[in-house]
Amino acid sequence: MSNILQPKKVKSQSRNRRISLGVTYAILGVMSIIWLIPLIWIVLSAFRCEYQPDGTFIGTVTSNFFPRQFGLENFTKLFSGTYYGVDNAFLKWMLNTLIIAVIDCLISTFLVLSVAYCMSKLKFRLRKPFMNMAMIIGLFPGFMSMIAIYFLLKSIGLTGNPQHPEYSVIGLVLAYSAGAGLGFQIAKGFFDVIPNALVESAKLDGCTNFKIFRRIILPLAKPIIIYQALMSFTGPWMDFIFAKVIIGADNARFWTVSVGLYSMLFGTHPDTNLFTQFAAGCVIVAIPIVTLFMFLQKYYVEGVTAGAVKG
Repeated sequence: MSNILQPKKVKSQSRNRRISLGVTYAILGVMSIIWLIPLIWIVLSAFRCEYQPDGTFIGTVTSNFFPRQFGLENFTKLFSGTYYGVDNAFLKWMLNTLIIAVIDCLISTFLVLSVAYCMSKLKFRLRKPFMNMAMIIGLFPGFMSMIAIYFLLKSIGLTGNPQHPEYSVIGLVLAYSAGAGLGFQIAKGFFDVIPNALVESAKLDGCTNFKIFRRIILPLAKPIIIYQALMSFTGPWMDFIFAKVIIGADNARFWTVSVGLYSMLFGTHPDTNLFTQFAAGCVIVAIPIVTLFMFLQKYYVEGVTAGAVKG
């Protein structure tokens, strides 16, 4: 009797599973469409090239989702435009952001990997308390420290300095990279997978910890290095809050691209006619990040999965 009912039970379970998967895929499909609509709208707005009957260019938000005409005029105006008294402002904002992101990427990656190596391969008395403290601090969002960081930087002249406004860029780099070492958890998980026997053998041969880290650990840690470098680069590239507070509203020459694009529409001199140029800027800003993830996706996934093996 049980052998007769078994095929029916298997068919019922298979049907329920197909229904469950179908519902799941349908929900994910709807969510994907909802998520993609704003991105598609921004891209279409960037290439929108429409004019009023009197020949005036339409740069504001329009009711039609798909543009009637396509063109590159928004990109041309964006790269050659003057905003807040700065000629070719967007190019300068992009250069500022690139410099800050690259410097932070180098400093933060080195700090994170160094701390991760110490937490993974070195044994010392305060190791566990430090890891617990870092975990607790990581539960709080970074912008909670924004006011304290601002006044610390101001006290040493790295922000709000009218004689040397360029110092605010140095202050912003410090704000991004100084506390990067506390985000060592994923890198530590990756280093935990590397056998301790390699480290112990190197120590027996007379290698210092720095030489072990440089010549043994780093060559084996390519995925986590790329992962950490991507995270360290994308943070400053997309950040708005710290850049807005530390650089300030009066130093348009030293703004990052996120602050500059925001100020085009909502700054001290907002202009809604610049919306299509704002959309063009969003597309330009997204290109480096998308390109990096496309070419380094393999290493990114390896770094995340390997770093999640052990805590």
